[in-house]
Amino acid sequence: MSIASIVLSTGLILILIGIWGMLIQRNILRIIVDFTLMGTGTHLVIVAIGYVSNGTAPIIDGGLSLGEAPTRSVDPIPSALAVTAIVIGLAVTAIMLAYAIRLYQAKQTLSIDAFTDSKW
Repeated sequence: MSIASIVLSTGLILILIGIWGMLIQRNILRIIVDFTLMGTGTHLVIVAIGYVSNGTAPIIDGGLSLGEAPTRSVDPIPSALAVTAIVIGLAVTAIMLAYAIRLYQAKQTLSIDAFTDSKW
């Protein structure tokens, strides 16, 4: 089993655990943790998709022939997407935690059941 398939399956398992946790939890902080866990799994999947075994930088120099360069060069876009997703995930988590603080100040609880009785 290659390292890419291990990372890919770990990422998919984390995504499934995060979705499962978000659906069964009643506490807002636990839902936020599960959302973050799902995001981490997504980052692992993105990195695993861009992995190339024995890959090299996408710079054609004297070490690689022109026919060998496209098959062994690593695509930098998945890594850039993963870094961007990490930064966005951090910002979204911070906003969710700020909302959780405001909700706790309003109702003195973090249970979702306390917020279902609102009348819109």
